[in-house]
Amino acid sequence: MSKDEMVIDPTRRTTLLGGAALGLGASLGLTTGAAAKMPFAATQAPYFYRFPVGKFQATIVSDGPLPLGDPAASFKGVSKDEIAKSLTDNFLSTDNAVLEQNALVLNTGSRLVLFDSGMGISKAFGPTTGRLQRSLLQAGIDPARIDDVICTHAHIDHIGGLVNAAGKRLFPNATIHISKADWDFWTDESKIGGDLKAFIVHARTNLLPYKGRIAWVEDGKDVIPGVQAMAAPGHTVGHTIYMIKSEASTVAFIGDTTHHQILLTERPKTEFAYDTDAKQAVQTRLKVFDMLSKDRIPFIAYHFPWPGMGHLARQGTDSYRYFAEPMTHVPMPPKKA
Repeated sequence: MSKDEMVIDPTRRTTLLGGAALGLGASLGLTTGAAAKMPFAATQAPYFYRFPVGKFQATIVSDGPLPLGDPAASFKGVSKDEIAKSLTDNFLSTDNAVLEQNALVLNTGSRLVLFDSGMGISKAFGPTTGRLQRSLLQAGIDPARIDDVICTHAHIDHIGGLVNAAGKRLFPNATIHISKADWDFWTDESKIGGDLKAFIVHARTNLLPYKGRIAWVEDGKDVIPGVQAMAAPGHTVGHTIYMIKSEASTVAFIGDTTHHQILLTERPKTEFAYDTDAKQAVQTRLKVFDMLSKDRIPFIAYHFPWPGMGHLARQGTDSYRYFAEPMTHVPMPPKKA
């Protein structure tokens, strides 16, 4: 064969390749043209993420995104331009601060425990909240099997998913664990006539049906074996975070110690509009941040980007950087009986 005979004419080569592709497509059952296009999907991945904590199994389940609107309306003590720069530098919207709602289910082997419960039926922050029950079912978790619901505090987006629209308990066999200070403050009927009306009504609606199934959490004491309460007031009068320990593993569930992975980590002295005592909340935030960064403790922040787990590292004076924990999708081996 001559050199010239070995050169395939480009037009002929295109024809050959096209024919081969058509043949392969036919063998795979594919067709050309509009019929080959896949319709746009209308669904998203299930909203849960599972990982081990020592001998425990943890599952983060979402109640859905919670949009706050204009960031400058919620984050105080920093100019609007500074807020916009921080958000722009981190590729985030300057018009709408969108928080997540990362609830946690902990299976200790003997107890099934839920930390916080989302917004429930309230649409005070829009239509994207209130999907906790769906997330639980997607994760294979039966709400009726929850033994304990441990609350960081009694704000609308943390205790709002305890009952349904008819006021029926969604966790019928659960004990509710909460600080007495928060219970007393947010179920106080005398506050219904003030600015906190929506929060008070929502707290009473969700908490009072569990009266008789309430246990008070106390600073420094175990709520259940492996879960210790730590007072972290300021965001609310009785705001509490929880240290989860099993074997050599520790994870902190820090509730609303912070609400934003940039605005309240780079500038932790920024105040938040929904704090009961903003000055105290800042001091608590600095104390907790110092502990988490110094001891390199992984934590779950209720409002950080899904699934809300990561680390904090100090950068400069009174400034921190959030490092999200990489998610892993390696199947977890079943525990031996």
